[in-house]
Amino acid sequence: MGAVTSDEKAKTPETDEFGGLIGVGSARTIRAPWHPSSITRIRAAVVADLQARDVEDETLDEVAVVTSELVTNALRHATPLHDNTVRVHWTERNGIVEVEVTDGGGETEPRARPEAVFAVSGRGLRIVRSYAHEWGVSEKKGAVTVWAALGGPSRRRA
Repeated sequence: MGAVTSDEKAKTPETDEFGGLIGVGSARTIRAPWHPSSITRIRAAVVADLQARDVEDETLDEVAVVTSELVTNALRHATPLHDNTVRVHWTERNGIVEVEVTDGGGETEPRARPEAVFAVSGRGLRIVRSYAHEWGVSEKKGAVTVWAALGGPSRRRA
């Protein structure tokens, strides 16, 4: 066996801190600990993966904001999944990115609050709505998923 060449190194995908291959395939799922420190770690993993897929910078910026808002809302307003995690799944097809954040559900269904100019919180889903072409909520088997489509319309309907 010989040494690894620079061409072979370039073909070997990197892994992120969650152990996933960056930029490989059209979809990724990670589970992160139910802790505020996961917000920045998740955002970094999603953005790095989508950068490797050559997603446009504007869409990357939107994905970063929306991912942070969805994970923050989950941690603030819901309960963890059975394994004390939050699940984040994303897909990319032809520059359209869908981000899903799944938790164990909360006391109420996630919905955008009415505008309150001087409120110190409660803007998360309004921010998501302003960036997303579409967004929605689904519930099954004790888990709630909030999803958003960025960079173009979703292939599904809420």
